[in-house]
Amino acid sequence: MATIYDVAKRAGVSPKTVSRVLNDDAPVNANTRKAVKTAMGELGYVPSRAARSMRSNKTGLIGLITGAITTNAESPETAGLPDLIIVQGIRATLAEAGFTLLIADTGEDPDNVPALMSTFAQHRVEGLFYVADRHSRIDLPRPPGEAELLLVNCFDEQGTPSVLPDDTAGQRGLVQRLIAAGHRRIGFLTLPDDLIAHGLRLAGYRAALEDAGIAYDGDLVIAAGLHHASPRETMLMGEAVDRMMALDDPPTVLCCGNDRMAMQLYGVLRTRGIAVPGDISVAGYDDHRLISETLYPPLTTAVLPYREMGERAAQWLIGRLRPETQAPDGPDITAPVRGPIVWRQSVIEHRNDQP
Repeated sequence: MATIYDVAKRAGVSPKTVSRVLNDDAPVNANTRKAVKTAMGELGYVPSRAARSMRSNKTGLIGLITGAITTNAESPETAGLPDLIIVQGIRATLAEAGFTLLIADTGEDPDNVPALMSTFAQHRVEGLFYVADRHSRIDLPRPPGEAELLLVNCFDEQGTPSVLPDDTAGQRGLVQRLIAAGHRRIGFLTLPDDLIAHGLRLAGYRAALEDAGIAYDGDLVIAAGLHHASPRETMLMGEAVDRMMALDDPPTVLCCGNDRMAMQLYGVLRTRGIAVPGDISVAGYDDHRLISETLYPPLTTAVLPYREMGERAAQWLIGRLRPETQAPDGPDITAPVRGPIVWRQSVIEHRNDQP
């Protein structure tokens, strides 16, 4: 393998001159620079990135810990999707800035995280992402070394920088669109109440009703979701639908805690002879396109902006590591990321003269 001394000998210059060409840290005339690069090409010389990073303390390596690669057999229809989309946004943004992303999977065991952090520290990563599969509160050890740690889709009590979805604004925006379409009786089949997103989205639902001067009706809000699809969840969904449709003033649209629940709701309604959207409209949350675009009719839903969260996280970290590359008003890491509403055929306008 050729060395810097072989290049210097072939080009007829000193090793120090070759080093100046490689590091671009001192002026070298054009002819000499050309001779050095020609010699490098002829000899097949490859600069040692490790040696250069030791001198500059910049490896260009970023670590990322996730559970996205491990398959969750209990929920195959959405397993890994949120994490992977976030990772895609991070990777693409880092690549444009010249960083290399190293990815490690937890194997669905959080006890593996400290060892993975240690491994990344040994590789001298400059930054480290931890990506969660859902909006959650976590408790991680501090990574060894000096790497910047950034949490994505999760947060902790220590104030570690984090990028989160704006669940409240997303649900509020969806319900506002439903109200604008004439709906006043809006049912809400919620996520399990132990999830962070449950409380945030319920707050958004109530805020949209208040904005429109519509009184909150607790009979229209029922927890019908479980953590994974199961016959028990389908039964809960059926019970919730029966309760709501038996009301003296039943809902004209049902919002679901996520798109997976909406998929189950379609089946429940079908077994009861209730047509979507002819008899009742349905809306979801997430925009998992494997679900939302393949259901018939296609599902109106609020987007969880996973890719945008990944992009913002990467932009923030790049700004911390290479501040000279970022505008002074770089991405605001404290502002939750809001996604758009995707309006599809599962919701129709409701006129006041309709039953």
